[in-house]
Amino acid sequence: MTERTADDLDHVWSALANPIRRRMLDVLREGACSTGRLVEQVDADRDVVIQHLRVLRQADLVTVTKAGRRRINHLNVIPIQLIYERWVSAYEGHWASALTGLKSTLETRETKESDSA
Repeated sequence: MTERTADDLDHVWSALANPIRRRMLDVLREGACSTGRLVEQVDADRDVVIQHLRVLRQADLVTVTKAGRRRINHLNVIPIQLIYERWVSAYEGHWASALTGLKSTLETRETKESDSA
């Protein structure tokens, strides 16, 4: 796995841009599985799944171990955690504040409407 920083995530964003790859990550979030099982779960051609797995491995989102002839794919959440830390968490406070303000406004409006009824 290549060492990446929170500011060097273009490869991860690019990998996440494809709906088939996101579906594959959803399957792997439930647990490691063979490439054959991924093909079944994603309902795509084996060659297509293998191509997408290559992109996910290059983005460090998937690691592979060999068990005999089988290749077992594992989700690596670290790049997703880096995206969360760099981008999502920075906006959480703002969103929470906005939602609290909205809740307060709606409760005030509801109180005024019930008082005037």
